[in-house]
Amino acid sequence: MTSDSRSDSLMVRRVVFASVIGATVEWYDFFLYGVVAGIVFNKLYFPGNDPLVSTLLAYSTFAVGFVTRPVGGVLFGHFGDRVGRKSALILTLVIIGVSTAGVAFVPTYAQIGVWAPILLLSLRVLQGIGLGGEWGGAVLMAYEYAPPHKRGLYASLPQVGLSIGLCLASGMVALVSHLLTADAFFAWGWRVAFGASLFLVLIGLYIRLKVMETPAFVALKRNHREARIPFADMMANYRSELVLGMGARYIDGVFFNVFAVFSIGYLTQHIKMDRTDALLGVMIAALVMCFFIPLFGSLSDRIGRARVYMWGSLICGASVYPAFWLIESHPGSTLLIWLAIVIPFGIFYAMVYGPEAALFSDLFDASVRYTGISFVYQFSGIFASGLTPIIATALWKLSGGQWWPVCAYVLFSALVSAWSARAIGQRRNRRVASGSEQPATSF
Repeated sequence: MTSDSRSDSLMVRRVVFASVIGATVEWYDFFLYGVVAGIVFNKLYFPGNDPLVSTLLAYSTFAVGFVTRPVGGVLFGHFGDRVGRKSALILTLVIIGVSTAGVAFVPTYAQIGVWAPILLLSLRVLQGIGLGGEWGGAVLMAYEYAPPHKRGLYASLPQVGLSIGLCLASGMVALVSHLLTADAFFAWGWRVAFGASLFLVLIGLYIRLKVMETPAFVALKRNHREARIPFADMMANYRSELVLGMGARYIDGVFFNVFAVFSIGYLTQHIKMDRTDALLGVMIAALVMCFFIPLFGSLSDRIGRARVYMWGSLICGASVYPAFWLIESHPGSTLLIWLAIVIPFGIFYAMVYGPEAALFSDLFDASVRYTGISFVYQFSGIFASGLTPIIATALWKLSGGQWWPVCAYVLFSALVSAWSARAIGQRRNRRVASGSEQPATSF
């Protein structure tokens, strides 16, 4: 191997590691906030006589972060498409670290009154802006460094950050819950989990400062092909891609939040499962997912991203019914409840999340790619992710504690995503047939 080859190989490994670390920080912070919102924030920051109302208010701050994510996606997408992927990613990581660690120091409602939820909401807005630009840049670094025939695999590797982030966050909360009394956990224990994110941020910054800009962006700058206003160019030339991408994203956001966020409150409050056991179930699913995300990302390189994504959407939609039936039928069996979470969330969900980054990246030219994939992922996250815990909680309450309306909502999102993925595959095949795009894997 020549010195240049060794240097290139080292840079690719560094890029992948930097992308995984960034995604890990993103999902650690995301999941931590979602879990704590339903078990801590509803009591300490949104006190009230009705536990349901308090929980819905806490989940509303969770949803606000998704509303601000498209702002971050457009802002850092513009910066990433004009100035560079690397610079944008360093800024997003700093914003995420400051806003997440800041949550650990916010006084409670009992201490400062209404300013407590206001401060919490402000930090959530700032966090949302940083997270809005993080995902797109992280997956693009891996996607644009990858050989064309391995882009599905490479772009899926940052997606493993979701699994690691989930595992670390659920493990941290479970550990603190196990070691501390309930009073100590609510008094200060949960704050330790938020402060710990700074450690991950510092590692991510160290690695990212050593990463070179992607070859695709370097070529873009060299040929002076940058879009003057990437967002305007995207809206003018990629409207169909935006609609189909957001439709495909629907099942991802809904399925994830039903199993990773809503299920925690559902298991602890309705099934009366111990909080540590519920979190351990999600953590096991996250560990399993680490292996299946790159597997399905690689499979998308061989048989087509749209095909894997379409079937993954349908399987996810169908799996939610037996999962909830098993939970309701065996409320006293920790093992069966874990299986009901691990199989659909750890395996089936990876069929969607593994090829997703490359599927969206394929939709856009390099000149608007950062803006395009960030907008698709983050704007759709408002209704696909941010509102899901609220919708699921409301459906469960309005139906008198029935689980099937929540499952019906998941199935609806799966059908929308499957149709969208199929349409993306058909459009790609038509472009290949017309000669406007190089052939790769077909639908």
